[in-house]
Amino acid sequence: MARSRKRNNRQGSRQKAGRPAAIHPPTLVQSAAAYRRFLAYLSGQPWLALDTESDSLFRYTARVCLVQITVPDTAPDRAWSGNPSDVVDFLIDPLRVSDLTGLGSILADDKTEVILHAAENDILTLQRDFGFRIRRLYDTQLGARILGRKGVGLAHVLQEEFGVVSDKRMQRTNWGQRPLTSKQLTYAQIDTHYLPALRQRQISALKEDGRWEEAQDAFRMLETIRYKEPEPRTVWQMKQIRSVDENDLGVLQAVWDWRESASKQLDRPPFKVLGESVLVALAQRRPQTLASLEEIPQLGAWQIERFGGELLAAVQKGKHQDSPQRPAPARKSDTLRTAAGRRQFDQLRRWRTETASARGVDPDIVFSNDTLLRIAACQPATVEDLLEIPTVSPWKAQAYGQALLRVLMPDGKR
Repeated sequence: MARSRKRNNRQGSRQKAGRPAAIHPPTLVQSAAAYRRFLAYLSGQPWLALDTESDSLFRYTARVCLVQITVPDTAPDRAWSGNPSDVVDFLIDPLRVSDLTGLGSILADDKTEVILHAAENDILTLQRDFGFRIRRLYDTQLGARILGRKGVGLAHVLQEEFGVVSDKRMQRTNWGQRPLTSKQLTYAQIDTHYLPALRQRQISALKEDGRWEEAQDAFRMLETIRYKEPEPRTVWQMKQIRSVDENDLGVLQAVWDWRESASKQLDRPPFKVLGESVLVALAQRRPQTLASLEEIPQLGAWQIERFGGELLAAVQKGKHQDSPQRPAPARKSDTLRTAAGRRQFDQLRRWRTETASARGVDPDIVFSNDTLLRIAACQPATVEDLLEIPTVSPWKAQAYGQALLRVLMPDGKR
C-alpha cells in the first residue's frame, strides 16, 4: 500500500462512525413490489456483495433479519469503474418479504460472483433459513489472510483501507425489531458497500504476489460447506459445571431443563432468562422459599416475581432425580493414540508452522489441524493419494504435496 494512502487512511480513521457523505442512502426492500424491482436491477449483474444480520442475542433460535446486497451502479454489460461510490446498496427485509426465491436463484448461478467477508457464517445461515446455496464466491477476509494481512475483521479493514469507521455497537442491537433505526441501516449498508472495491484491490495484490490461484482454490473449498443441524444443547456444555458437586448435578439438570423450556416458550436466549451462575447457585443452595431466592446473587427481583414458583418446583424435582449421565469422553483420533502417530502429527505441525512463517500467514492458511490429522492417518504416498482427502484442495496438493510426502517418509529415507 502506498505511503500516502496509509497516511490518508490514518487521518480518515479519526472520523466518527456514520455514513460517509459520498454514500447515498440504501434502498430498503420491504414489500413484494420493491423486491421485484430489486430482482430486476440485480438480473445479469456480474457480481454482488452480500451480508446478513441475525437476532441471535434476542431469540432462542436465531433467524436472518436483514440481507444486505451491493451491486454495480452500471448496466450489466458495462465495466464497473472500481470507485467505491459507484454502487447501489439494497437492504432486503425477510421479516416483511416472505419469499426470497429469486435471490436464491441468482446466488446459485455461477454467472454472478458473490462477495462476502468472513463467508462461512453467512453461507450456513442462508442455507439454514432459506435453503440458499452460493455457487461462486469471493471471501475478502480469506483473501486478506492469504495475503498475510493482520487485523482482518471487517471494521479494521474498512478503517485501514477506506478510512471508514463502523459502529461496532450495532452488532449487539436487536435486528428483529421494526422499524430499524437509522444507525442500524447505516451500519448494515457499510458492511457490503466497500466489499467490491476491497475485492478489486485484493485481486491485484493476489496476482502480484502469485497467490491468485491459491485464493480461487480456497474460495472453491468454501463453496462446499453444508449446514448441519446442531447437536441438542445439554447441561454438560455449561462452563461452570466443573464447580458443581456430583450430589448437586440432579438439581442442576432440573433447573437447566426448566430454563430450556422457559427459553423456548419465551423465545429468548437461555442466558437472558437465567445466567449460568444462577443455575449453579440454585443447585448448590437448593432454596425452598421465595425469600431464600432473594439471597442468590444475580437473581433479580423481576425474575423471582415471574419465575420464583417454577424455580422452587424445579429444585424440588431435582432433589429426587438421579444425576445426569456424564457424556463419554471425546475419543482421540486413532493417529494420536500411538506414540508414532503423535510424533508424526507433531512433525507435520512443525513443517506447517515453518511453511506458514516463511510465507507470513497464519498456520491454518496452509493446513488446519484436522487436515494434518487426516494426512497422518491416511499416510498418502503420492500427490494423487493426498487428493483423496476431502479437505486437501487441488492447489494445496500440488503446492505442498512433495514437501508433505517427505515429512511422512521414515527418517532414513528422506
